[in-house]
Parts: sequence; structure tokens; C-alpha cells
Amino acid sequence: MLEPQWLELARFVLASSAVTTRFAAGHAVCSDVPDLRRAAGFAAWKHKGQMRKGVGQIPYIHHPIEVTAILSEIGGVEDIELLQAGLLHDTIEDTETDRDELETHFGSRVCAIVLEVSDDKSLEKPVRKARQVAHAPRLSNDAQSLKLADKISNVFDVAFCKPVDWPVQRQLEYFDWASRVVAGLRGCNPALEAEFDRQLAESRSSITV
Repeated sequence: MLEPQWLELARFVLASSAVTTRFAAGHAVCSDVPDLRRAAGFAAWKHKGQMRKGVGQIPYIHHPIEVTAILSEIGGVEDIELLQAGLLHDTIEDTETDRDELETHFGSRVCAIVLEVSDDKSLEKPVRKARQVAHAPRLSNDAQSLKLADKISNVFDVAFCKPVDWPVQRQLEYFDWASRVVAGLRGCNPALEAEFDRQLAESRSSITV
């Protein structure tokens, strides 16, 4: 897909995700800044056809857009490269995008941040989850902030857009694991940490055992 087609796709996905976002001011940044619209279009192309696991078949691209909106609106992040990394954070892990392609289009710093938060999908899931806990304190401040925003979005979705095949116990186990990851991220962005704690408490309280 050529870049003009990314930009056309960006207009569509940003308009549709505006309906579902909880972070309107942050979403507006994604729409209004040309470099962010460009990253949103690329991510939408790469995630085309992918859906979130919850009911409603929400297009996957809504997730990285929300993560970026959280970074901007809650975390106060104005660094455009970090916000681009938010939009692109799952492209290497979950699509056929490779390091060279991402670096060519968005530069070495954006690519480096995305690589820091990307799991190695060649490993078994329990190993990947353990590595996230172990590696969280070693991430750069940028990657830690991005990881926090990702966990805020996911903790909400696990409670309120529950994956269709997840029993209550698996939801609660996800919350426990996310808390262990975030324990290693504390100190990078107090506003994001407070939002994670608030969202986690709200999500836990919504679950009926």
C-alpha cells in the first residue's frame, strides 16, 4: 500500500475510533498532527482485518489509537516520536512488519521504542509473560510510559470488553499479572501510574466471582 493510501485509511479509522474512545482530547491529537495521522494510517494498514478479542468485533487499530490517546491526554506526552511509537507499538509483534520497514518509514528512535515493547512471539506465552515482568524495570523511560498506557487500555478491555472465551478466573489472573508488570514501571510517569491504579480498581470491582 502506498503512503497516500495510508493517509486515506487514517482518516477513516480515526473517524470511526472517535466514537469508541474514552480519551477525546488525546484522540484529537492523533487526528490533528500530520506525523501521527501518518503513523495511524500505516498501523491501520498493517492491522487490517485484525479484531480485538472482546465482543463486538472492534477493529484492532482502535487499541493503538487509544493507547496513544492515553499517553497524550493522561500522561501529558507531547513527544511526537513517542506518540508515533504508541500507534505502531504492536506492528512488529502482531503483523508482518519488520524492523527495517518500520525504521525506514519512521526512523530509528521510533523503531527502537517499538522493539522494546514487542514480545518475541517465537516463545511460549508463559515465558513471554514472565519476561515482561522481568524486563519492565530495564526498559527506557519512553518504553515504560508506552507499556503503562498499553496496560491501562488492556485492563479496561479485559473487564468491560471481555474476550469471549475468558472465564472470570482468567480475567482476575490478567489483572494480577498486569500489576506485576506495572510494579517494574513505576517512576516513569506518575499520572499514568495513577490512571492504571484507578482503572485496575474499577475493573476489579466490575468482576463478579
